[in-house]
Amino acid sequence: QVQLVESGGGLVQAGGSLRLSCAASGRTFSSATMAWFRQAPGKEREFVAAISWTGVYTMYGESVKGRFTISRDNAKNMVYLQMNSLKPEDTAVYYCALGPLFTWRNWSNSRDYYNWGQGTQVTVSS
Repeated sequence: QVQLVESGGGLVQAGGSLRLSCAASGRTFSSATMAWFRQAPGKEREFVAAISWTGVYTMYGESVKGRFTISRDNAKNMVYLQMNSLKPEDTAVYYCALGPLFTWRNWSNSRDYYNWGQGTQVTVSS
């Protein structure tokens, strides 16, 4: 069982940047698709970004394309989300998730992921 722990959330003004980190335990991390999702109050969980186990392939939700960048460091069991040009509508709890092993396709459905962190709050003020 892989444990995921997010960090790096906080309060930032619109237009600012934050970098979220997700630390993973367990041996399957380097074989797994990793993703970030977010959930705002009263809304469904939304796909933000995903990265293949090699780090070669990435994909993003439409609302964050061009502003957010997902990356990973398999040697450190870490995945990151660099968030630039933040908007008030980016306010949400951000979750790190571990998903399918040794495969890559459109992994934007939360049901494809089976390990989740506890989340970190990101608040963007206008």
